[in-house]
Amino acid sequence: MVKSPYSDGRAGIDAELVERLIAAQFPRWSGLPVRPVEADGWDNRTYRLGEEMTVRLPTAEGYAPAVDKEDRWLPLLAPALPVPVPPVLAKGEPGEGYPFSWSVRGWLDGETARPERVDDLPGFAVRVAEFVLALQRVDATDGPRAGAHSFYRGAPPGHYDGETRRALAALEGRIDTARATAVWDAALASAWQGPPTWFHGDIAHGNLLVRDGELAAVLDFGTCGVGDPACDLVIAWTLFSGESREAFRAAVGQDGAMWARARGWGLWKALICLAEHLDTDAERTAEDRHVLDEILTDHDHFG
Repeated sequence: MVKSPYSDGRAGIDAELVERLIAAQFPRWSGLPVRPVEADGWDNRTYRLGEEMTVRLPTAEGYAPAVDKEDRWLPLLAPALPVPVPPVLAKGEPGEGYPFSWSVRGWLDGETARPERVDDLPGFAVRVAEFVLALQRVDATDGPRAGAHSFYRGAPPGHYDGETRRALAALEGRIDTARATAVWDAALASAWQGPPTWFHGDIAHGNLLVRDGELAAVLDFGTCGVGDPACDLVIAWTLFSGESREAFRAAVGQDGAMWARARGWGLWKALICLAEHLDTDAERTAEDRHVLDEILTDHDHFG
Protein backbone atom coordinates (compact mmCIF):
# COMPACT_ATOMS: atom_id res chain seq x y z
CA MET A 1 0.00 0.00 0.00
CA VAL A 2 1.33 3.46 -0.91
CA LYS A 3 1.80 5.65 2.14
CA SER A 4 0.14 9.07 1.97
CA PRO A 5 2.53 12.02 2.24
CA TYR A 6 0.03 13.51 4.69
CA SER A 7 0.20 10.66 7.20
CA ASP A 8 3.24 12.05 9.05
CA GLY A 9 2.24 15.42 10.40
CA ARG A 10 3.04 18.45 8.23
CA ALA A 11 4.67 16.57 5.34
CA GLY A 12 3.36 17.29 1.88
CA ILE A 13 1.39 20.45 2.69
CA ASP A 14 2.71 23.57 0.98
CA ALA A 15 1.56 26.70 -0.83
CA GLU A 16 1.48 24.90 -4.18
CA LEU A 17 -1.02 22.37 -2.82
CA VAL A 18 -3.21 25.18 -1.52
CA GLU A 19 -3.11 26.90 -4.91
CA ARG A 20 -4.21 23.68 -6.64
CA LEU A 21 -7.04 23.07 -4.16
CA ILE A 22 -8.33 26.62 -4.52
CA ALA A 23 -8.13 26.50 -8.31
CA ALA A 24 -10.02 23.21 -8.45
CA GLN A 25 -12.73 23.92 -5.85
CA PHE A 26 -13.02 27.70 -5.53
CA PRO A 27 -11.93 29.15 -8.88
CA ARG A 28 -13.31 32.58 -7.95
CA TRP A 29 -10.31 32.87 -5.59
CA SER A 30 -7.80 31.35 -7.99
CA GLY A 31 -4.87 33.64 -8.65
CA LEU A 32 -4.88 35.21 -5.17
CA PRO A 33 -1.42 34.97 -3.58
CA VAL A 34 -0.89 32.12 -1.13
CA ARG A 35 1.74 32.33 1.59
CA PRO A 36 2.34 30.70 5.00
CA VAL A 37 1.33 32.61 8.12
CA GLU A 38 4.18 33.73 10.37
CA ALA A 39 2.97 31.88 13.48
CA ASP A 40 1.70 28.44 12.47
CA GLY A 41 0.43 25.53 14.55
CA TRP A 42 1.12 21.80 14.51
CA ASP A 43 -2.38 20.32 14.17
CA ASN A 44 -3.09 22.42 11.09
CA ARG A 45 -1.13 24.35 8.48
CA THR A 46 -2.49 27.82 7.79
CA TYR A 47 -1.90 29.98 4.71
CA ARG A 48 -2.90 33.51 3.83
CA LEU A 49 -5.13 33.63 0.77
CA GLY A 50 -4.98 37.14 -0.57
CA GLU A 51 -5.29 39.79 2.15
CA GLU A 52 -8.64 38.86 3.67
CA MET A 53 -8.71 35.05 3.92
CA THR A 54 -6.84 32.05 5.29
CA VAL A 55 -6.80 28.38 4.34
CA ARG A 56 -6.59 25.86 7.17
CA LEU A 57 -5.52 22.27 6.46
CA PRO A 58 -5.27 19.45 9.03
CA THR A 59 -1.82 17.88 9.10
CA ALA A 60 -2.93 14.33 9.95
CA GLU A 61 -6.02 12.15 10.20
CA GLY A 62 -6.44 12.67 13.95
CA TYR A 63 -6.86 16.40 13.45
CA ALA A 64 -9.25 16.21 10.52
CA PRO A 65 -12.55 15.98 12.50
CA ALA A 66 -11.89 19.46 13.87
CA VAL A 67 -12.67 21.01 10.47
CA ASP A 68 -16.24 19.73 10.40
CA LYS A 69 -16.70 20.64 14.07
CA GLU A 70 -15.43 24.19 13.67
CA ASP A 71 -17.34 24.75 10.44
CA ARG A 72 -20.58 23.73 12.15
CA TRP A 73 -20.17 25.42 15.50
CA LEU A 74 -18.10 28.58 15.02
CA PRO A 75 -20.95 30.47 13.30
CA LEU A 76 -23.24 29.56 16.20
CA LEU A 77 -20.73 30.46 18.93
CA ALA A 78 -19.51 33.72 17.42
CA PRO A 79 -22.53 35.96 18.22
CA ALA A 80 -22.29 35.12 21.93
CA LEU A 81 -18.59 35.85 22.32
CA PRO A 82 -17.04 39.20 23.25
CA VAL A 83 -14.26 39.12 20.62
CA PRO A 84 -14.15 37.77 17.06
CA VAL A 85 -13.46 34.13 16.25
CA PRO A 86 -12.51 32.83 12.79
CA PRO A 87 -15.36 33.41 10.30
CA VAL A 88 -16.01 30.33 8.16
CA LEU A 89 -16.23 31.26 4.47
CA ALA A 90 -16.09 27.89 2.68
CA LYS A 91 -15.40 24.22 3.28
CA GLY A 92 -13.02 22.36 0.98
CA GLU A 93 -13.18 18.68 0.17
CA PRO A 94 -10.36 16.14 -0.26
CA GLY A 95 -8.60 16.59 -3.56
CA GLU A 96 -5.32 17.03 -5.43
CA GLY A 97 -3.96 14.07 -3.47
CA TYR A 98 -4.83 15.69 -0.13
CA PRO A 99 -7.13 13.32 1.82
CA PHE A 100 -8.91 15.54 4.36
CA SER A 101 -11.56 18.24 4.47
CA TRP A 102 -10.16 21.76 4.84
CA SER A 103 -11.55 25.22 5.39
CA VAL A 104 -11.37 28.79 4.13
CA ARG A 105 -11.66 31.38 6.90
CA GLY A 106 -11.70 35.13 7.14
CA TRP A 107 -8.40 36.72 8.18
CA LEU A 108 -8.28 38.20 11.70
CA ASP A 109 -5.62 40.83 12.17
CA GLY A 110 -3.30 40.85 15.18
CA GLU A 111 -0.25 39.29 16.80
CA THR A 112 -0.12 36.29 19.10
CA ALA A 113 -0.32 37.24 22.76
CA ARG A 114 2.95 37.78 24.60
CA PRO A 115 3.39 39.92 27.72
CA GLU A 116 5.51 42.49 25.88
CA ARG A 117 2.69 43.00 23.34
CA VAL A 118 0.06 43.73 25.99
CA ASP A 119 -0.26 47.19 27.50
CA ASP A 120 -2.10 46.11 30.66
CA LEU A 121 -1.58 42.42 31.41
CA PRO A 122 -4.00 42.25 34.40
CA GLY A 123 -6.65 43.94 32.27
CA PHE A 124 -5.89 41.53 29.43
CA ALA A 125 -6.29 38.64 31.89
CA VAL A 126 -9.77 39.93 32.76
CA ARG A 127 -10.69 40.07 29.05
CA VAL A 128 -9.58 36.45 28.62
CA ALA A 129 -11.64 35.47 31.67
CA GLU A 130 -14.66 37.25 30.19
CA PHE A 131 -14.22 35.24 26.99
CA VAL A 132 -14.03 31.96 28.96
CA LEU A 133 -17.17 32.83 30.91
CA ALA A 134 -19.07 33.94 27.81
CA LEU A 135 -18.23 30.64 26.13
CA GLN A 136 -19.43 28.74 29.21
CA ARG A 137 -22.78 30.53 29.02
CA VAL A 138 -23.52 29.42 25.45
CA ASP A 139 -26.26 26.80 25.22
CA ALA A 140 -24.46 23.44 25.12
CA THR A 141 -27.47 21.46 23.89
CA ASP A 142 -26.38 19.08 21.12
CA GLY A 143 -22.79 20.36 21.37
CA PRO A 144 -19.95 17.90 20.75
CA ARG A 145 -19.35 15.96 23.95
CA ALA A 146 -15.73 15.76 25.05
CA GLY A 147 -13.87 12.79 23.60
CA ALA A 148 -11.33 11.86 20.98
CA HIS A 149 -12.19 14.89 18.80
CA SER A 150 -11.13 17.19 21.69
CA PHE A 151 -8.20 14.97 22.67
CA TYR A 152 -10.22 14.45 25.86
CA ARG A 153 -10.14 18.07 26.93
CA GLY A 154 -13.39 18.51 28.79
CA ALA A 155 -13.28 14.90 30.04
CA PRO A 156 -11.92 13.91 33.47
CA PRO A 157 -8.13 14.32 33.56
CA GLY A 158 -7.91 10.69 34.64
CA HIS A 159 -7.99 9.79 30.94
CA TYR A 160 -4.29 10.68 30.99
CA ASP A 161 -3.46 9.01 34.29
CA GLY A 162 -1.25 6.32 32.76
CA GLU A 163 0.62 8.84 30.63
CA THR A 164 1.13 11.14 33.61
CA ARG A 165 2.37 8.33 35.87
CA ARG A 166 4.86 7.23 33.22
CA ALA A 167 6.16 10.78 32.92
CA LEU A 168 6.49 11.03 36.70
CA ALA A 169 8.48 7.81 36.75
CA ALA A 170 10.74 9.01 33.94
CA LEU A 171 11.38 12.29 35.77
CA GLU A 172 12.17 10.76 39.17
CA GLY A 173 15.19 12.56 40.57
CA ARG A 174 14.91 15.36 37.99
CA ILE A 175 11.88 17.18 39.45
CA ASP A 176 10.00 17.15 42.76
CA THR A 177 7.85 14.14 41.90
CA ALA A 178 6.27 13.99 45.36
CA ARG A 179 4.76 17.47 45.01
CA ALA A 180 3.81 16.80 41.39
CA THR A 181 2.07 13.57 42.38
CA ALA A 182 0.10 15.45 45.03
CA VAL A 183 -1.13 17.90 42.39
CA TRP A 184 -2.15 15.05 40.10
CA ASP A 185 -3.90 13.12 42.87
CA ALA A 186 -5.86 16.24 43.83
CA ALA A 187 -6.98 16.65 40.22
CA LEU A 188 -8.17 13.05 40.06
CA ALA A 189 -10.02 13.40 43.37
CA SER A 190 -12.21 16.24 42.09
CA ALA A 191 -15.05 15.91 39.61
CA TRP A 192 -17.13 18.27 37.47
CA GLN A 193 -20.57 18.41 39.05
CA GLY A 194 -22.22 20.80 36.62
CA PRO A 195 -23.97 20.23 33.30
CA PRO A 196 -21.91 19.87 30.12
CA THR A 197 -20.47 23.30 29.36
CA TRP A 198 -18.68 24.76 26.34
CA PHE A 199 -14.89 24.89 26.54
CA HIS A 200 -12.29 26.05 24.03
CA GLY A 201 -9.70 23.41 24.94
CA ASP A 202 -6.55 25.37 24.07
CA ILE A 203 -6.65 28.85 25.57
CA ALA A 204 -2.96 29.60 24.99
CA HIS A 205 -0.93 32.62 23.94
CA GLY A 206 -0.63 31.34 20.35
CA ASN A 207 -4.42 31.26 20.00
CA LEU A 208 -5.04 34.73 21.43
CA LEU A 209 -4.58 37.67 19.09
CA VAL A 210 -3.55 41.09 20.33
CA ARG A 211 -4.05 44.37 18.48
CA ASP A 212 -3.10 47.76 19.94
CA GLY A 213 -2.30 45.99 23.20
CA GLU A 214 -5.80 44.52 23.61
CA LEU A 215 -7.39 41.10 23.11
CA ALA A 216 -8.56 41.18 19.49
CA ALA A 217 -9.63 37.61 18.66
CA VAL A 218 -9.48 33.98 19.76
CA LEU A 219 -8.35 31.32 17.28
CA ASP A 220 -8.27 27.53 16.87
CA PHE A 221 -11.37 25.84 18.25
CA GLY A 222 -10.13 22.44 17.08
CA THR A 223 -10.22 20.97 20.60
CA CYS A 224 -13.47 22.67 21.65
CA GLY A 225 -16.49 20.80 22.93
CA VAL A 226 -18.88 20.52 25.84
CA GLY A 227 -17.95 18.99 29.17
CA ASP A 228 -15.76 20.16 32.06
CA PRO A 229 -14.24 23.59 31.28
CA ALA A 230 -11.33 23.22 33.73
CA CYS A 231 -8.84 22.92 30.86
CA ASP A 232 -9.51 26.53 29.89
CA LEU A 233 -7.90 27.80 33.12
CA VAL A 234 -4.39 26.51 32.38
CA ILE A 235 -3.38 29.87 30.92
CA ALA A 236 -3.21 31.08 34.53
CA TRP A 237 0.25 29.46 34.69
CA THR A 238 1.39 29.46 31.07
CA LEU A 239 0.91 33.19 30.36
CA PHE A 240 -0.11 34.99 33.53
CA SER A 241 1.79 35.51 36.78
CA GLY A 242 1.58 37.67 39.87
CA GLU A 243 -1.00 40.43 39.50
CA SER A 244 -2.27 39.23 36.12
CA ARG A 245 -2.82 35.69 37.43
CA GLU A 246 -4.74 36.99 40.41
CA ALA A 247 -6.82 39.21 38.10
CA PHE A 248 -7.64 36.17 35.94
CA ARG A 249 -8.45 34.03 38.99
CA ALA A 250 -10.77 36.66 40.45
CA ALA A 251 -12.52 37.42 37.16
CA VAL A 252 -13.06 33.83 36.01
CA GLY A 253 -14.13 32.62 39.46
CA GLN A 254 -14.68 28.83 39.66
CA ASP A 255 -14.44 26.69 42.77
CA GLY A 256 -11.43 24.97 44.31
CA ALA A 257 -12.20 21.65 42.63
CA MET A 258 -12.20 23.29 39.20
CA TRP A 259 -8.82 24.84 39.92
CA ALA A 260 -7.49 21.48 41.14
CA ARG A 261 -8.44 19.89 37.81
CA ALA A 262 -6.98 22.85 35.92
CA ARG A 263 -3.68 22.36 37.74
CA GLY A 264 -3.88 18.70 36.76
CA TRP A 265 -4.28 19.59 33.07
CA GLY A 266 -1.34 21.98 33.23
CA LEU A 267 0.76 19.46 35.13
CA TRP A 268 0.06 16.67 32.63
CA LYS A 269 1.21 18.80 29.70
CA ALA A 270 4.31 20.09 31.49
CA LEU A 271 5.33 16.59 32.60
CA ILE A 272 4.99 14.87 29.24
CA CYS A 273 6.86 17.71 27.54
CA LEU A 274 9.63 17.61 30.13
CA ALA A 275 9.94 13.86 29.81
CA GLU A 276 10.30 14.23 26.04
CA HIS A 277 12.57 17.29 25.84
CA LEU A 278 14.52 17.37 29.12
CA ASP A 279 17.86 16.41 27.60
CA THR A 280 17.34 17.64 24.04
CA ASP A 281 15.72 21.10 24.07
CA ALA A 282 17.02 23.51 26.71
CA GLU A 283 14.65 26.37 25.78
CA ARG A 284 11.53 24.22 25.83
CA THR A 285 12.68 22.56 29.05
CA ALA A 286 13.11 25.94 30.76
CA GLU A 287 9.57 26.95 29.77
CA ASP A 288 8.07 23.67 30.97
CA ARG A 289 10.01 23.78 34.23
CA HIS A 290 8.73 27.29 34.86
CA VAL A 291 5.11 26.23 34.29
CA LEU A 292 5.61 23.18 36.51
CA ASP A 293 7.10 25.26 39.32
CA GLU A 294 4.23 27.74 39.11
CA ILE A 295 1.64 24.96 39.30
CA LEU A 296 3.35 23.29 42.25
CA THR A 297 3.55 26.58 44.12
CA ASP A 298 -0.09 27.32 43.33
CA HIS A 299 -1.10 23.93 44.73
CA ASP A 300 0.96 24.55 47.88
CA HIS A 301 -0.90 27.83 48.40
CA PHE A 302 -4.45 26.96 47.32
CA GLY A 303 -4.61 23.17 47.27
